[in-house]
This record gives sequence, C-alpha cells and structure tokens, in this order.
Amino acid sequence: DILGAALPDGEPIGVDANAASGAAAPLFDGVAARPFADEVAAKLVAPIDAADVEVKPDGLLYYPEIKYRRRLNAAFGPGGWAMRPVSALHRNAREQYVWRVYHLIAHGRFVAEAIGEQRLAAKAMSLPTAAEGAKSNAIMRCCKDLGVASELWDPTYIDQWRATHAVRVLCVHKKTREKRVLWRNRAAPPFAFPWQEESVMHA
Repeated sequence: DILGAALPDGEPIGVDANAASGAAAPLFDGVAARPFADEVAAKLVAPIDAADVEVKPDGLLYYPEIKYRRRLNAAFGPGGWAMRPVSALHRNAREQYVWRVYHLIAHGRFVAEAIGEQRLAAKAMSLPTAAEGAKSNAIMRCCKDLGVASELWDPTYIDQWRATHAVRVLCVHKKTREKRVLWRNRAAPPFAFPWQEESVMHA
C-alpha cells in the first residue's frame, strides 16, 4: 500500500531508508565535501528570465515546475539527477493533502532533502496526479539549496517584478458578488468565470 498511516507525534519522517533498516547509509558519505564543477554551478545559479515567472492570484510568485526540471537537466544532464523517495506517500484525510519525503541525488551525490506536498484540490484529482504534484513540490524545495530561482525569495526582486510585470485587479464573484483584489500577469487575459474584473488597482 503506497499510502502510509499518519505518523505518531515526534516520529522522524526524514530518515534514509538504509538507516531505518539498520544498514550502513553510504548515501550521506562525502556530503558537501566539494562543490560541483564551475560549469555546473553556473547553469544552476544563472539568473532566471522574468518572462518565465508566474504570479498566483494571491500575489505569490513562482517558477513553473518544468523550469526546475529543465535547469537540472541542463546542469547535470538527463539521467544525471533523480528524486529518491525515502518515505511512503502519506495522505492527510482531514486537511486533504498528500506528502512524501524525497532526496535530490545528482551525479551520485546526496544534495538536499525536502518534503513535497500537494493539496487535493478537487475530488476529480487522482492519487497518482497528487503524488506527481508532491514530487514537483519537493523538486522546487530541493532546488533552493542549489540556488535555482533564488530571486523568488528576494523581497526586492519580488517587488520589482510585480511592479513591472503584474497588476492588481478588483474582481467580483459572479455568483456570490464577493469582491476581491487579485493579481495577474499584465500580459495575461482578464480573469474568467467565476470572476469578473471591475477595475485595475493602481499603487
């Protein structure tokens, strides 16, 4: 069964599978012993293209998950990196999300650990789709340790990107008549049903 039961409070969730079984864990040998080659590092930390950045309606900026995969492929080569699951896939039935612990392995070396999560946004979302979303989330979190898209955690960059590439729009919900200020890309089309745009908000 790929669905793990809820873990008791205090039980570790980021333990390597080898360590959990009592075997030696060579995976961690040599961690941070040396940096990756300069040409690899340059591809990882290269500035992101502002056109590749997206904004959520709440104003949160994000880098599409496929961009992280492409950056890792460019740096390490296809097949030169992998996300190794080190826990079962767990489901929180009450809050309706799934999570799993992953290790990012590159050129045979442990690089980072992260818990990937995915909210079950709709009843139509299948478990395999949610599991893939959790993996993508873990990739994003592991890539922070490699400096990929680090601009998106820089408040100055975030403010500058929003000012240049995004707009705040006053919208009204067509059914409930609720009003809300939402963000979108300047080049994106107006919000569609159930939202209707009333006016662009100016700073």
